[in-house]
Amino acid sequence: MGYIEELRKFIGTYPIIHVGAAALIFDKQGRLLLLRRTDNGCWGISGGGMEPGESLADTVKRETREESGLEIEQMTLFDVFSGPEFYYCYPNGDKVYNVTAVYRSHKVSGSIQINQDEHTEARYFDLSALPAEISPPIRPILEKLIHNGRLENRLPGFTRNR
Repeated sequence: MGYIEELRKFIGTYPIIHVGAAALIFDKQGRLLLLRRTDNGCWGISGGGMEPGESLADTVKRETREESGLEIEQMTLFDVFSGPEFYYCYPNGDKVYNVTAVYRSHKVSGSIQINQDEHTEARYFDLSALPAEISPPIRPILEKLIHNGRLENRLPGFTRNR
């Protein structure tokens, strides 16, 4: 059992500041790996919560390995995300204010083997054809990715004040 699960035994669903790391993983064609979550049915990126004593870089590598079976060989920091748009209430009622370090990786090894407790499928998507069902805390991250890539389209069904 992880740190957050242990903490939830004491505080229930009360909002916490949740520090974690996530990965924008690209294949050789420049497509982004997305994983469909079991808890909300939406697509997201590989990532999760930091454990005590763990670095953010170690967190993203561990979470990627646990969720997708892939090993990140090289990565660079994309950005650190926080703020009101990263508040999320999970389907089980747990409330979090996410602080997430997001890394980019174009070099991974292994083959995709998803953790079926957390995800139902994994697929690479072209940035111009992302699915509409993106998990809410991931939307602002992908918006920034698309904006930085100067793609003219926006995520389907998503608008944000700039």
